[in-house]
Amino acid sequence: MAFLLGVDTGGTYTDAVILDEVTDKVIAKAKALTTRPDLAPGIGAAIDAAIAGADVTADQIALVSLSTTLATNALVEGQGGRIALIFIGFDAAELGRAGLTEALRGDPVIVLAGGHDHAGAACEPIDLHALESALDELDPGVTAFAVASHFATRNPAHEIAARDVIRARTGKPVTCSHELSAALGGPKRALTAVLNARLISLIDNLISATEAHLAASDINARLMVVRGDGALISAEVAREKPIETILSGPAASVAGAAWLTGEKEALVSDIGGTTTDVCLLRDGRPKIDPEGARVGPFRTMVEAVAMRTTGLGGDSEVHLNEGGASALTLGPRRCMPIALAASAFPDLVHRALDRALALDIPAPDGGQFVIPMWHDISEALDARESAIVNRLSDGPRRLGQAVQSRMEQPALARLIGRGFVMMAGVTPSDAAHVLGHLDTWDRIAAEKALTLLARKRRGNGERLVADAQELADIIVAQLTAQTVDCLLAAAFADDDRVWPDPTTLVQHPAIKAGLDRHAGLVQMHVSLGVPVVGLGASATTYYNAVGQRLGTRMIIPDHAEVANAIGAVVGQVQMRAKGTVTAAGAGRYLVHLDAPQTYDDRDKAIDALQTALTLQVKNAASSAGVEEIRIDVTRDINEIMVDGQRIFIEATLEVVASGRPRIAVA
Repeated sequence: MAFLLGVDTGGTYTDAVILDEVTDKVIAKAKALTTRPDLAPGIGAAIDAAIAGADVTADQIALVSLSTTLATNALVEGQGGRIALIFIGFDAAELGRAGLTEALRGDPVIVLAGGHDHAGAACEPIDLHALESALDELDPGVTAFAVASHFATRNPAHEIAARDVIRARTGKPVTCSHELSAALGGPKRALTAVLNARLISLIDNLISATEAHLAASDINARLMVVRGDGALISAEVAREKPIETILSGPAASVAGAAWLTGEKEALVSDIGGTTTDVCLLRDGRPKIDPEGARVGPFRTMVEAVAMRTTGLGGDSEVHLNEGGASALTLGPRRCMPIALAASAFPDLVHRALDRALALDIPAPDGGQFVIPMWHDISEALDARESAIVNRLSDGPRRLGQAVQSRMEQPALARLIGRGFVMMAGVTPSDAAHVLGHLDTWDRIAAEKALTLLARKRRGNGERLVADAQELADIIVAQLTAQTVDCLLAAAFADDDRVWPDPTTLVQHPAIKAGLDRHAGLVQMHVSLGVPVVGLGASATTYYNAVGQRLGTRMIIPDHAEVANAIGAVVGQVQMRAKGTVTAAGAGRYLVHLDAPQTYDDRDKAIDALQTALTLQVKNAASSAGVEEIRIDVTRDINEIMVDGQRIFIEATLEVVASGRPRIAVA
């Protein structure tokens, strides 16, 4: 018998499932805490528990597939490695387009002359000596490089030349923009390359940790990774193009939702520790975003499911300001729940909470802690960052001990953004412990932390909230409200009618009145026209109230808590390649490959491009273990009529190779 192992690594939990390939049933599932910075213990614990629960042997595992929300979470939270962008043939002003400056976050940019025009001809030579000099002056803390050249999709020669120099000079990973997308739009391609470079070390660590445990467990099955559109790719491809794994976890959850429920039309809402991901299921399939995957503020050129990702999860940071309950908000930053921190560091957490509760006016940081997450910091730190790291060298500390002045707050934010430290504070998970909905970690610590937060005072001296129980109710109600907003915004965005900005629209008083079922002189009613499939470990805790508020059927299927891991093993391999043929003058047609080729016949040029793309995707699918490969070709030929004659402008081809990876037992 053959069994499939699905693994999903999220911000809080790593899940594993064993699927019987013959009966198509889940026979075992397991969860383990995701371990940072070393992911191996968490992955290993989940895999071992699932295999033990299924009572199967290592040689019976025929396929392993991995999905993850780590890439998505990193982009939402502004984390990832330090990178450098090589910007070839662009004006410096173009750094301000497509969100590129925001994505760079102050990382270095090397602007070089060069690039090509729309026909693939070089505008001017690339100055590789200037590149070498600039590389020698870079901060050694740069972990990877992104290279983007003007019109590289028409001729990638300058990107390839720069890549070769960087690899020879530094030995570090390099991402070229033309390798990620064949579409035009230089700054947006550069943005995609920047994000890819930033994610390389993160995804490499995840895959390496998984491979190491599989080897140690004598599991010799092929390892696949879920891409953002739900298709499977080999681990090797995922290492090179980690940007393709953004929305990997959400894509797997949609596949898992369809498999678990059989629903054809529904909104799928997956709540994790860091994010809530919402996607429309139509005709049993997720919609693909035609504009490219969007995560947080960034719109990339990566094909992915049309998913709305919001920084809202069970571990979202709770913000309670002087406005009291009405000013409470959640996210977008993830915190380690106090209940979990107390399980890991009981003496520190309980001692600090007890001291703060004993004071008439508690210290404002009494319920907040800074947790070191680094394994080895090789990047350069400034003086304030180094001071914080030194204070944490012996382990976690209360916030006020780790950060001793306001001037150090930005340094702490930078350390959090680079994944070196994590904040621990009050979260919805703590509220769920106080209310008795969860009993996974330290409920007493959660109650102390919420009691402390409830004692914050307004300007007039009154407490913001009466007690921990009331605050817990308010936090859960706020999570419900923000989840309702996420789902409504997604519904407005995908509705047949074109609505104004969905995010703004859901805040309109008329919409709120409709959700309240207002019945005065004006009667208002707003509800969803499709059911909602709720997924995630905490879906049963929060989502029934969401369904009631939205006036729709809420479906929380069996195995909802491991839907991502299930979705990881029910997909197919899909390898895509795109290319273009453009007019190069009268009777001349230019095929844009790595080395552009000119033909004197339109059809021969198009056929040559199709042959090259087909060979490329066939080889990729075969390397991913697909034996029965299906090829689909889409041709988009753009021609116009001028004086009664048909004039060729451009042809765009997409070739897709798909199939199930080979499943065999040794």
